Amino acid sequence: MTTPPAIDGVAASRFQLPPGPWTTVLDALCACFPKVDRTTWASRFVRGRIFDASGTPLPLDAPYRVGAEIRYYREVANEARIDATETILHVDADLIVVDKPHFLPVMPGGGYVADTLLARLVRRFGDIGIVPLHRLDRLTAGAVLFSANPATRSRYQALFRDRAIEKRYEAIAAPLPGMTFPMQRQSRLVRGEPFFRMRETAGEANAFTDIDVLERGATAWRYALAPITGRKHQLRVHMAALGAPIANDPLYPMLRDAAPDDPQHPLKLLARSLQFIDPLTGAQRRFESGLSL
Repeated sequence: MTTPPAIDGVAASRFQLPPGPWTTVLDALCACFPKVDRTTWASRFVRGRIFDASGTPLPLDAPYRVGAEIRYYREVANEARIDATETILHVDADLIVVDKPHFLPVMPGGGYVADTLLARLVRRFGDIGIVPLHRLDRLTAGAVLFSANPATRSRYQALFRDRAIEKRYEAIAAPLPGMTFPMQRQSRLVRGEPFFRMRETAGEANAFTDIDVLERGATAWRYALAPITGRKHQLRVHMAALGAPIANDPLYPMLRDAAPDDPQHPLKLLARSLQFIDPLTGAQRRFESGLSL
């Protein structure tokens, strides 16, 4: 199988054609991705942006075959560019550690494809094989770890799977004077409404966060957050459930109306540090964000 080259730092996506009544690959793609209109798909064929598994560009009338794997490039018309700049904290043969600014997505998704942290790294290092080992929300800033070597990738992925990596966050939120710290929030998180939100529900806990206070102000406190598990939006949901939603959070506890990013008022959540025993060398490693809230 041949992998097409990255375009503007964006690798080709894979898609296996499902069973269906279609005559051409174009028909199948239009049906499977209805949010992308037929004219856009046709343009991608004409511009050589749709490939078969061997890396050969497909013609506009390429016949549909169930189970066939194709490659295509995601595109966003008039994609907005993000002014914030990332900082490289560390590079070696296996790892790249990056200080991600607020508002920059780690991976392509929604209206962001070419201007993501991953695409920026692919362009910077000329390496299509770079892969994030974990993710931060677009609105969260701080340290992110990437694998630069497929041969050692699984060793570092295991750190996250086995909870062998210590992740520390900082957050600014309302005071909680009636609570005793340090404490641990335990709850069961499930998908909420709309689909991109999470919520707590009754049942066996599947999300655990250690919480302490670093600094106490009159109207806001600085908290230290250590997620034991890695559920989506876990820190944001847990802080909101305690009665101290993270400052400038547009999703919790209530969903706010969509608004443009405001660099002057980012979500006050920072992935401060990552610490672990290197699975290759046995050395203690710690990477810390240089950003502040």
